[in-house]
Amino acid sequence: MAKKKPVDEMADLITQVDAARLRGVTRAAISYLVSTGRLRSKEMFGRKLVYRSEVLGFQPETPGPKAARAKKSIKRKGTEK
Repeated sequence: MAKKKPVDEMADLITQVDAARLRGVTRAAISYLVSTGRLRSKEMFGRKLVYRSEVLGFQPETPGPKAARAKKSIKRKGTEK
């Protein structure tokens, strides 16, 4: 029995612009995730397409301790007079 994975895979591909609209972010943010390997992509028709299922299931990484400290220091600077 032949597998239909290539057909399903093709149906799951969307443009980076569409992915950005789904997530409520910029296209540049999606492009960054692709370039860092956080989202898979496939080049077709001269465009880098991403997988809709991965975009919808994407979970941002939690910030590390440096990010938390930076956020606190920014907050303090903004409250000083």
